[in-house]
Amino acid sequence: MKDLIEKSVNKAMSYNQYNLLFKQLVEEGSSTGEQTLEKINYTKLNFSRTKRLDKTAEISEELIDVFENFSEKQTWLVISEPWCGDAAQTLPFLNKIAQFSDSIELKILLRDENPELIDQFLTNGSRSIPIVIILDENLNVIQTFGPRSKSASQLVNDYKAQHGKIDATLKEMLQIWYNKDKGISIVNDISELFFSEKESF
Repeated sequence: MKDLIEKSVNKAMSYNQYNLLFKQLVEEGSSTGEQTLEKINYTKLNFSRTKRLDKTAEISEELIDVFENFSEKQTWLVISEPWCGDAAQTLPFLNKIAQFSDSIELKILLRDENPELIDQFLTNGSRSIPIVIILDENLNVIQTFGPRSKSASQLVNDYKAQHGKIDATLKEMLQIWYNKDKGISIVNDISELFFSEKESF
């Protein structure tokens, strides 16, 4: 596992590199992985969402102070794909947090090009993304986060329990929820991991 993590970190992209790939895909009318019309359309839509959130995402002053004063060096290795709606909602907030801390390096890998890695971090047996792998300065796994905040996961689980599947209606409901939540649940869940980490050091 340690060798896999080290290799993954070494070949991972920065947030800027990921967004450049995102932009290139949209300009080419393509997507990562299997070229389906659905993935191509989601890639284009998610690029717009990401650009908007990069401009509008906010974090409370209290949590900014926590992140700014966190001194333990970490790498946040995120498994993602441009066509993933949950990733588009999550990554801009992770980047905002990393910008406030000199101790956090945000790195991103594509899921479908790295099956060995995602298979070590399955969610209920599935390759759900995004997955944030929080690593210490020696690249040991401290915590993981994803694919959604606890609140968003509850919404999805309740819907699946009632309807038996993830469908277009759920995706629309989830998007409305993200718009109303404005990243608060993502940032709060990440900050909870931060506080538990601080207690362990």
